[in-house]
Amino acid sequence: MTDAIRVLLVDDQELIRVGFRLVLESEPDIVVVGDASDGAQAIAATAELHPDVVLMDVRMPGVDGIAATETITARFPDSRVLVLTTFDLDEYAFGAIAAGAGGFLLKDAGRHELVSAVRAVHRGDAVLSPRVTRRFLEHLGPQTRGTAPGNDPTASLTDRERDVFLAIGEGLTNAEIAQKLFLGESTVKTHVGRVLTKLGARDRIQAVIIAHRLGLVR
Repeated sequence: MTDAIRVLLVDDQELIRVGFRLVLESEPDIVVVGDASDGAQAIAATAELHPDVVLMDVRMPGVDGIAATETITARFPDSRVLVLTTFDLDEYAFGAIAAGAGGFLLKDAGRHELVSAVRAVHRGDAVLSPRVTRRFLEHLGPQTRGTAPGNDPTASLTDRERDVFLAIGEGLTNAEIAQKLFLGESTVKTHVGRVLTKLGARDRIQAVIIAHRLGLVR
């Protein structure tokens, strides 16, 4: 039996925290280890509780979710951040993703979607729909387009690693990559780790950005 996924809830609305807690704690593989009502509390709680996943609201008084996400991803790399937002075109959420979040989830997400997102972020998958990925890249603007001549970060990838990289760029999860390339999920996970290391990518979302910047996926 594997250890339960440890989740920290961060939202300035108590009812939302309570609702998410009720949903998540009904799952046998998830445990809510604490909650916080602003970014400063979130950073302190992460330092103390070492959660696997931080469910992070972005619009909060005081230290907002963007600043908190940037601090947490820099200081506590073992804690992954899943951003909560009210609107799927929220530039605040895009800012949090750029700061290192593993994806974002709408606050009105269904029970299954919430639980699936927490599990996905915990295992290292990015939680971004194709529509959101497109909007995120548009939000980043010209910095995602083109690359310097002779500067190909994919040059050191093996053929199989390149296949995995392109699949990451398409937004596929490890399970979907395994099915597409006829590989075991553990093998895919190993390849993903090597791809991120060779690309110098912090996470899968940064790998998606690199793939789009290089024009390798549409």
